[in-house]
Amino acid sequence: MMHTESQTGHSSLSRSGFFKAGSAVGAAVGTQTSLAYAAALQQQQSGPSIIPQRRTLGAGKFAMEVSALGFGCMGMSYHRGLHPPKEAMVKLFRQAVERGVTLFDTAETYGPFVNEELAGEALRPVRKQVMISTKFGFNHEGGRSNGLNSRPEQIRRVAEASLKRLRTDVIDLFYQHRLDPNVPIEDVAGTVKDLIAEGKVRRFGLCEIGADTIRRAHAVQPITAIQSEYHLMWREPEEKVLPVCEELRIGFVPYSPVNRGFLGGTLNEHTRFDSGNDNREHLPRFTPEAMRANLAIVEALNRFGRPRGATSAQVAMAWLLARKPFIVPIPGTTKLAHLEENLRTAEFVFTGAEIRELEDAVAKIQVVGDRYPAEEQRRISR
Repeated sequence: MMHTESQTGHSSLSRSGFFKAGSAVGAAVGTQTSLAYAAALQQQQSGPSIIPQRRTLGAGKFAMEVSALGFGCMGMSYHRGLHPPKEAMVKLFRQAVERGVTLFDTAETYGPFVNEELAGEALRPVRKQVMISTKFGFNHEGGRSNGLNSRPEQIRRVAEASLKRLRTDVIDLFYQHRLDPNVPIEDVAGTVKDLIAEGKVRRFGLCEIGADTIRRAHAVQPITAIQSEYHLMWREPEEKVLPVCEELRIGFVPYSPVNRGFLGGTLNEHTRFDSGNDNREHLPRFTPEAMRANLAIVEALNRFGRPRGATSAQVAMAWLLARKPFIVPIPGTTKLAHLEENLRTAEFVFTGAEIRELEDAVAKIQVVGDRYPAEEQRRISR
């Protein structure tokens, strides 16, 4: 199996090096998991790799069947550095649909507005094949978000504007992006309930929210999904949020399932986020010192994944899929090779013993750095 040397001197299996290994995978590994991967790779070489697996978010009339992995659109135009031309991203959207992705996640504040416009243009020809989620919850001024705002009239304004930018007549899943402490959650849920009755929205969701608030909102308008950061370096949702989701039959959608690219193994202490369009530059977990320390986690994922034919990113996302059947991660990318790598994650099914082995290895490593600066962390309800 091909390896590359990281800049810290440790041997690691990189995303690009893994795919250069190509047809050698089947011969290099012998586990049942690896055989499944080799079959998926052979399929990819003869045509588009498909993700046939489906999962259900929510329950009853507000349930939503989607591909087992969705697509986070944000990084195609926002917060992830320099991005390819719009034409290339439109093509990638459609390649994702061809490969079986049915859930695409965007938000008005990504840009702001340009990410929704990109999604609307790209998905319009295939609109009947996909589900689109977007979000409300901020004021915008001068091309930037300018404070929280989930007043009912603002939610309605955002819904109308998002419908136009997305070039659609209905929003499949409408999330509150962040809790607004000045607006009772019952008023937020009630407003979305009205939009559902009017046929402008189909389902309601909340992002980065606490269990008590979930219960209060769900009592007014049943929630289809909770979206939150969740991965092997951030497991706090397991304490209260995932249990209430399971109890109330609410889906869970982890964003940043590979910790903003870090668990994919291509970032290290020498990486610089200085494009002017990358929020990792300001996140404590992405300082050179933190990345140098946290690289031990990537190495642990590589040690686990290498004999099974999986990259560190695939290990991280397969772990999420194994946690609960109502979890649908939404990795993002601007590269077709990474899209296909992400989708092949669904081919890996680890045993309970394997999951414990992985979790035990990661638990021995202390994560360095908070996930958000203090001011931004205060926006997140616990």
